Amino acid sequence: MQCSKNFHEMELGFDLSKAVAEADRCLLCYDAPCSKACPGDTDPGTFIRKLRFKNITGAIRTIKKNNVLGGTCGILCPSENLCEKACTAKLKSEFNILGSDNAIAIGKIQRFLVEHGWETGFKPLKPGKPRKEKIAVIGSGPAGLSCAATLAQHGFKVTIFEARAKPGGVLYYGIMPYRFNKSFLDKELEDIKELGVKIKCNTPIKEHKGIEKLLKQGFSSVFIGIGLWQSKSFHEKFDKEISGLYPSVDYLSGICDQRFKTIEQQIKDKTVAVIGGGAVAMECAEASVNLGAKDVYLVYRRSYLQMPAEKKEKIRILDAGVHFILLNQPIDYLIGQNKKIQGLQLNRTLLGKVDKTGRQNPELIPKAKWNLKADIVIEAIGNKPDSNSYKLYPSVKLNDKKLIINEKNTMTSVKGIFAGGDIVQGPSLVVKAVQDGKNAALDIINYLS
Repeated sequence: MQCSKNFHEMELGFDLSKAVAEADRCLLCYDAPCSKACPGDTDPGTFIRKLRFKNITGAIRTIKKNNVLGGTCGILCPSENLCEKACTAKLKSEFNILGSDNAIAIGKIQRFLVEHGWETGFKPLKPGKPRKEKIAVIGSGPAGLSCAATLAQHGFKVTIFEARAKPGGVLYYGIMPYRFNKSFLDKELEDIKELGVKIKCNTPIKEHKGIEKLLKQGFSSVFIGIGLWQSKSFHEKFDKEISGLYPSVDYLSGICDQRFKTIEQQIKDKTVAVIGGGAVAMECAEASVNLGAKDVYLVYRRSYLQMPAEKKEKIRILDAGVHFILLNQPIDYLIGQNKKIQGLQLNRTLLGKVDKTGRQNPELIPKAKWNLKADIVIEAIGNKPDSNSYKLYPSVKLNDKKLIINEKNTMTSVKGIFAGGDIVQGPSLVVKAVQDGKNAALDIINYLS
């Protein structure tokens, strides 16, 4: 499903000749620093080596066996800060011995190989010898899909319970098509379904202790991978009844479901203010431009260099025409008649002492308040667990941020219940959620053996 004609297609990947030529640049490092730098253990050192020596099916098998969402990660991973950052080919020596200063385009090679497997009909993933145990996976985001696929390859009967209409979690509802086409996700999902994994959409767990009760309903283990689906707010008086005020989760997911037309009509030719400096804020700002907003302002309380978004993301949305308002702290909403948003009250800031994240804390400058007029305000300052989720697993221990605490490996404080992804780590990379799901599957296998 395409969100809109306003959104252009995601960047095209390599073809075979380009992928092989890029692999030929590999220095075939003995210790493969690129593989060590991959949080998902996708092992680029091995699949690039195999591609270089024309073992294409072997390269595809390496990716998909290690990372069932290997193609997706090839597109979405900030590879320039992970495997490609560790690539020896980019480390031009002081004496110019290597003669190269460009990393191997690992992400693009990885994506190509997965797509090539689909085009040629090569299917490296196979279901394992059937076992009697049934496993319930709650949530069909990256962690849940990875856990389910790994278990299915070991013969377990896996059912994924997904509350929303479409599977994929943040991959479907949180990332726009100009970065990640949903047809690509559909193919990754098909690989997983062919392993025998059942995905039940529109099937939320609602009952009190509902997740815990699954252990008494024929499931030997449960994996919780529900992600973070509630936006944080800078204002304690956040009110969803305020017209024109959007939490980032609702804004992005609304663009790709039945609410799209309503959002498009509200954004077109309007002034939009996005609060935040991370990847989600960038996504909201760029989506607003593509929806036809007249002006889009991104408001952030720290400096450009301290924004958590990747450098390429910041450059991309600047090129799209988004205006950055830096060193400004939102302190209140401007609300007109009929509870209609009219903008933000901001306070200029200075950078003060360094906090535990290594960044300087913003300090409000006295008598430096001013108003930014806006028709739409989108809050993108982070996500947290849905406030209704805790009742589904009240016996599971949580930390002060309401994230699940894993007692041993990926098992929670409740025997037989495992968890991974953002509901444990907090907001993180897709590839880390994939690895969490895989680790949980292996822990479940050990637990049931």
